[in-house]
Amino acid sequence: MSRSDPVFDPGFEGRVDRWRPDLMAALKRVYDDPEAVADRLLGIARAAYDARPDVLRELDERRLAEPDWFQRSDALGYAAYADRFGGTLKGVGQHVDHLSALGVTYLHLMPLLTPRSSPNDGGYAVADYTTVRDDLGDTDDLRELATTLRDAGISLCIDLVLNHTAREHAWAAAARNGDAEKRGYYLVFPDRHEPDRYEQSLPEVFPDFAPGNFTWDPELDGWVWTTFNDYQWDLNWANPSVLCEFAEILLGHANLGVEVFRLDAIAFLWKRLGTNCQNQPEVHDLTQALRTVARIAAPAVLFKAEAIVGPADLPAYLGTGLHTGKVSDLAYHNSLMVHVWSMLASGESRLASVALQNLPQPPATTSWITYLRCHDDIGWAIDDTDAWRAGVDGFAHRRFLSDWYAGAFPGSWARGLVFQENPATGDRRISGSLASLAGLECEDPGAVDRILLAHAIVLSFGGLPVLWMGDELGLLNDKGWADEPAHATDNRWVHRPRMPWPVPTETHGIRDGLAHLLDVRRGLPHLHAAHATEIWDPRDPAVLLVVRRSSHGPLLAAANVSDRPARVPSDVFHWLGLAAGDLHDHLSGERPRFDRDGIALAPYAAAWLTA
Repeated sequence: MSRSDPVFDPGFEGRVDRWRPDLMAALKRVYDDPEAVADRLLGIARAAYDARPDVLRELDERRLAEPDWFQRSDALGYAAYADRFGGTLKGVGQHVDHLSALGVTYLHLMPLLTPRSSPNDGGYAVADYTTVRDDLGDTDDLRELATTLRDAGISLCIDLVLNHTAREHAWAAAARNGDAEKRGYYLVFPDRHEPDRYEQSLPEVFPDFAPGNFTWDPELDGWVWTTFNDYQWDLNWANPSVLCEFAEILLGHANLGVEVFRLDAIAFLWKRLGTNCQNQPEVHDLTQALRTVARIAAPAVLFKAEAIVGPADLPAYLGTGLHTGKVSDLAYHNSLMVHVWSMLASGESRLASVALQNLPQPPATTSWITYLRCHDDIGWAIDDTDAWRAGVDGFAHRRFLSDWYAGAFPGSWARGLVFQENPATGDRRISGSLASLAGLECEDPGAVDRILLAHAIVLSFGGLPVLWMGDELGLLNDKGWADEPAHATDNRWVHRPRMPWPVPTETHGIRDGLAHLLDVRRGLPHLHAAHATEIWDPRDPAVLLVVRRSSHGPLLAAANVSDRPARVPSDVFHWLGLAAGDLHDHLSGERPRFDRDGIALAPYAAAWLTA
């Protein structure tokens, strides 16, 4: 009997029995005929399971036996563009030793599926989900790289752009040629009546070079929804065929060895008149349906939600209420990233403490992605209510942060670039590398300590920390970012330099300092992502206090975000039940000096304290 014969398999059938109720519950909230959609999806899952290589079925069994593998304190992520890191997929495989030396267990390679020709929004305008960019290799190279990484203990993550395709995608081409079925894959309107109604409540993502949310296409003879750029056509997820198409695409890549899927632009999937068409409840139903199909056919797979949304909307992407534990396994902790930069600019932790306290804990089976930089710009997602509670004017603080990180505020050590300024709202986002934003480019004397402190905050927060390529070396802004014509209008390429091989040996102490932080982190079970993160009210406004509790007792991570000495007062240790004489700082390896006023922290210093 061949692998392709659909025989009874207790693993597969058992997973169908386990997950079908969750699949039906999600589909009933979205589609008129959920049974028919479920049958289609389970057929796709069965076919993918039958084709799944034995080595990946073995991986499924290991992941099912150790479901917390990505939550552990020895888990570390790394993100890069494949061409900027290694030139090609084969080239990436040739530098796995660099990743292994860092302790990387998860590698996110930025968009590598075939995009339209330039412009293509950095690869996020996908023209073919089944093939790899010609300049990077082919699907055999992708399979080979996934195997190489897996053998090194590294899980491969790729982007799956859900909200839109390129105008050149086969579905869009068929729609332009009169295919009514494929036209139904997109949101197309015959005139401006409905688009104008939607526009009344829709924001603009790229107001500088892509104003509005709809584009007239003469071949389509209609207005097509284009949230991002006129060449990125939004998909109609109210059509169940779109869900089925993506289930098949996802499982195909899972069978090549991809273990994690970054669900790009997930917040935008469902459109509802009178709203901003983001974070709608159906987004989470659709994710639950897709996640359930993956759990049935390829349970080693993880979902990561690319939801760069406001603090109030963020927790739902890891599952709340009906969706707890049933949607994405990972989600970006955008708020933490924003508030680390806010603290470094202001030298105060009060606003960050209030904001982070107000975020609910994620389900214990999931994890935040914690990070300082990524491929994107920084948008100052600071909630006005949080700001008010901290005694801060939210609008004024966001303006201050933009000025500071653009280097325009007196005394700023940052060297960033303003991205997508919106005069109507005052919104200004910032591009720039970690090192340049933290002061290394202008040779500020506190830059290295500032950089290592920022890493210490992220690494002690729990979750899965992810390093952006080059941050381990302190790479500065790429001064030649605009030399490539395709990048000239998008200054985010300033923080997307090419990796220098061989890597420089002089990294200002950043690489050694980061290696020490990572080594200490691996030995602290308190930092397992399943443990809750407590943010305590600051006693000294310059000190962020983070508490992690485990069966080993509490861990206090204290970070002085200012350029002046600060203190952790003795009452903090009293309430934690930590006897002063028994304190141990895992970062210094020593017992901190304790007096009646507590312990001192030098400027930009961190301490990870246990009994």
